[in-house]
Amino acid sequence: MPIGPLLELRHLKMIRAIAEHGRVTDAAEALGVTPSALSHRIKEAERRLDVVLFTRMHKRLRMTPAADYLAETADRILSEMDRAEQDVRRMDRGVEHVVRIAVEAYSSYHWLPSFTNYLRAHLPGVDLQVMAGAGREPVQALTNRHVDLIVVSGETVPLGTNHIPLFRDPLVFIMPPNHRLAGKPFIEGSDIEGEDFITYTKTPEPDREFARLFRPSESYPRWTATVELPEAIVELVAAGQGTSVLADWAVRPAIEAGRIIGARVGQDGIEIPWQALMRSEDSNTGPITDVGKALATWSSISGGFS
Repeated sequence: MPIGPLLELRHLKMIRAIAEHGRVTDAAEALGVTPSALSHRIKEAERRLDVVLFTRMHKRLRMTPAADYLAETADRILSEMDRAEQDVRRMDRGVEHVVRIAVEAYSSYHWLPSFTNYLRAHLPGVDLQVMAGAGREPVQALTNRHVDLIVVSGETVPLGTNHIPLFRDPLVFIMPPNHRLAGKPFIEGSDIEGEDFITYTKTPEPDREFARLFRPSESYPRWTATVELPEAIVELVAAGQGTSVLADWAVRPAIEAGRIIGARVGQDGIEIPWQALMRSEDSNTGPITDVGKALATWSSISGGFS
């Protein structure tokens, strides 16, 4: 009986490529091999494992449960290897640790240069790697070890994670400068009934504008679009194509530049807590915890991410 792993690195890359592309020709192109060579590699992997990994359906490959499991495992292994290679290259420049960070939903990183300067002064051996693509499903990315630290809103602490409170930030109703509501200091539900409204999610959240503004007043805007990227929403609002409610820290640069107008959501406002989450196993000591604590200290000094 063979001793040790039956699959090699090339097999893991093959499985991940097929999971991503679905077709042998497309996966082969992504890997830089011929379709024939990839087909032989599939047969070799199935022979080594003595299981069927793929079945053909028309011109696509359908993954079996075994292949699905291997694809998920391969993604974690290859991501860790990629990270290790980058870490080694950074170590050659005097960097001892690399911490991968992502922010929930938003791609606004105007705060990053200031925090990077703070980090270099207080943790000179630690470097940050921003994983902007992980912002859509940050908790999943954290669990799958694609990122080490995520910045998320709300107070929920998912199972298997620890949190560090960061700051509280108000939601703001944003509109173009010439909007009819531009002079109001705060916006009530009745003000925006029937307004064209753009949101990045139509899932109501218990502590946000839907539950605390729209529902109590039984006044709802006209949902015109769902745009997953808040920065794209800002551009649409600035162009007069709708209104929205977003985090103040994320839209503050556009408000200060005069491209959009912001108003408090409700007479009393709606403040949202933001926190840093890390895996429980990484939260006792080490560079990930150090970066989380540094982020909390820096945000308290700078007043959040604004």
